[in-house]
Amino acid sequence: MDKTLQARKAAQLKKLHGGPRILIMANAWDVISARIVEEIGYPAIATTSAGVAASLGYADGERMTRDEMLEAVGRIARAVQVPVTADMEAGYGSTPEDMAETARALIAAGAVGLNLEDVTGESESSHVDLQLQVEKIAAIREASASAGVPLVINARTDIYLLPIGPEPTRFDRSVERLRAYAQAGAGCVFAPAVKDPDTIGKLVKAVEAPLNILMMPGVPGINELEKLGVARASIGSGLGRAALGTARKIAKAMFERRDDWAMFAEAISYGDVNRILRRG
Repeated sequence: MDKTLQARKAAQLKKLHGGPRILIMANAWDVISARIVEEIGYPAIATTSAGVAASLGYADGERMTRDEMLEAVGRIARAVQVPVTADMEAGYGSTPEDMAETARALIAAGAVGLNLEDVTGESESSHVDLQLQVEKIAAIREASASAGVPLVINARTDIYLLPIGPEPTRFDRSVERLRAYAQAGAGCVFAPAVKDPDTIGKLVKAVEAPLNILMMPGVPGINELEKLGVARASIGSGLGRAALGTARKIAKAMFERRDDWAMFAEAISYGDVNRILRRG
């Protein structure tokens, strides 16, 4: 992708976090899902690491290689006109130098933003030291700026999601991390699994940076999140899992010989699939 165009897309993605409307992300996992989201009218595409991994036969959690993830992201970025931000999990590395390499590779793939987590595994022991995470974010910011495409970093803390540490201290610890991530160069900060409206509203005020909330059962609706001042709402693997749920439901009905053709009522037509993929 032309670097000048890519830099414009990065600036466009950054601007979308500035309100007044909330930026809604229906996370895609392959070209067809990304093109469907783009065709609906979304101004940007976010990928889901879990969805990409599942489509390639992996469980989530950096069990696929960085090159495999970048190949999938690149296919999506080349297939759509809107900015693409990629879920790069914990960055596929453990040092700031690794993060700089990931940033340069992500730019080469055509993306203009990324999610970066602060855990590298499935337990509290994998929570990255705050100072190291700050250095990782700064390395991505500096490497991408030097490459001419300042990536929009969505820096995530999993304190609520995993969860990590005593419940009464989670808010303050999340604020400490998210503020530090924003100061290090993150354009947006992400606190998945925060559901309570009061807590969300307090986070918006406390972090002093655009806040991303994960849409999941129990979370306020998009209109309420917008009123609370949330800058970005994403669905993560939710869209992909919903699609898989539909596939399982229909496959089960076929296996049980239940000829309920109404189940196909919302299916995209064969012709539409080909039209969407032939476009451009």
